[in-house]
Amino acid sequence: MEASGLTDHISRRFNKDIEDLRNNVLTMGGLVESQLSLAITAIVTGDSALGLQVAEDDYKVNNLEVNIDEECGRILATRAPAAGDLRLIVAIIKTITDLERIGDEAEKIGFLASKLAAMDRPSDSYRELKTLGQHVAHMVRDAMNAFARLDVEDAWEVVREDERVDEEYEAIQRQGITHMMEDPRSIKRVMNVTWCARSLERIGDHAKNICEYVIYMVQGRDVRHTAIPDAPETDS
Repeated sequence: MEASGLTDHISRRFNKDIEDLRNNVLTMGGLVESQLSLAITAIVTGDSALGLQVAEDDYKVNNLEVNIDEECGRILATRAPAAGDLRLIVAIIKTITDLERIGDEAEKIGFLASKLAAMDRPSDSYRELKTLGQHVAHMVRDAMNAFARLDVEDAWEVVREDERVDEEYEAIQRQGITHMMEDPRSIKRVMNVTWCARSLERIGDHAKNICEYVIYMVQGRDVRHTAIPDAPETDS
């Protein structure tokens, strides 16, 4: 094979390696989204078995993280990527760490859902957790879509949404304190609700992190701990 042909072959193989990496990250993201959705369903429906199943299935997320991390290491060692390709791999390594942590939080929610299922249920069936959970689930989905399309504007929108999630979490905390003061018998249940809300808030943080990595991949700048730009105005 001539030198030019060999170079083209290596380039095509490298591009396939990168594309396979991105697809594996999206697969991991899809699994995490599913785990989160099932965990929220377990809370709202009082399904103890479903909650425990979510917790037991966390190993699937962990296995994907290990496999993708090993593949990133192989590419770094054998391909010596530079510039944008190097940023992509660094961002993928960071992204799968956050996805694994989302999986960990979904595991916690699954265990807590099982505990809550054994307690007296409020008349609203944990409406506040359902609302927060759906908000956070949308953030995770939008973060993975931004990753798939390398869309900076969509990534910034998820970063902005994290502030709203924080506000919802704080409202649940205040509501929980009020309930415990009014009825000390509810303390155990309210604490479990608060821990669920805390896990959901952390998932929002991880979705935000993923979007910051997307911005880094595309623009080559670290936007952590920087001011969040205002959303662009749209014509009415």
